[in-house]
Amino acid sequence: MYLYGASGHGKVAAEVAEECGYNIEAYIDENPSKIKVLNYPVIHEIPPYNIEILISIGNNRLRKRVVNRGGLFSYVTLLHPKAVISKRLKIGEGTIVMPGVTINAAVKIGKHCIINTNASIDHDCTVEDFVHISPNVALAGNVYIGEGTHVGIGASVIQGIEIGKWCTIGAGAVIISDVPDGSTVVGNPGKIIKVKV
Repeated sequence: MYLYGASGHGKVAAEVAEECGYNIEAYIDENPSKIKVLNYPVIHEIPPYNIEILISIGNNRLRKRVVNRGGLFSYVTLLHPKAVISKRLKIGEGTIVMPGVTINAAVKIGKHCIINTNASIDHDCTVEDFVHISPNVALAGNVYIGEGTHVGIGASVIQGIEIGKWCTIGAGAVIISDVPDGSTVVGNPGKIIKVKV
C-alpha cells in the first residue's frame, strides 16, 4: 500500500498500517524536498497503475481535494488493533481509526475520516465524510457530525447534538446545542465566534 501525505499525520498512519499488517511501498508527496520518512521512500508522482492507498493528510479540505482529483486508487480502511470497536460499526473507505479509540454500537462513520487517539464515540452517532475527530474527543449518543468538520482535541459533545458541515470545534469545547454549517465554536459552554458563509 501507499500513503498519500508524508507529514506528521502520515507518520502516525504508517504505524497504524504496520500494526494492521500492511506492507508500505512508499509515501506519495508533492514536496520534492521529502525523500524519506520513517525509513520509507517518498515518491513525487502517483504510479500509473491501480494502487492501494490511504490519504494520510490531516487537513480535511486537502484530503477531499485529493479524492476529487481521482486516480487509480483502491482506498484502504485502517482500524488499529488496540481500538475497541463495535461489530455493528458501519465505516467508509479510506478512514483511519487510531489506538485507544472506543466506538460503540450502531455508529456510522463516513469515508476518509480520521478518528484520532483515545476518542470515544457512543451509540448511534453519525460521522460524515472527511471529518477529523481529534484525540480525547467524547461524543455522547446520537450525535451527528457533518462533512468536513474538525472536532478539536478534548472537546465534548452531549447527546443528540447536530453539528453541521465544515465546522471547527475548538479544543476543549463543550457542545450543548446544535451548530450550523461553517461555524467555529469555542469554550464551555460552546459559543459560535464565526460563521463562514
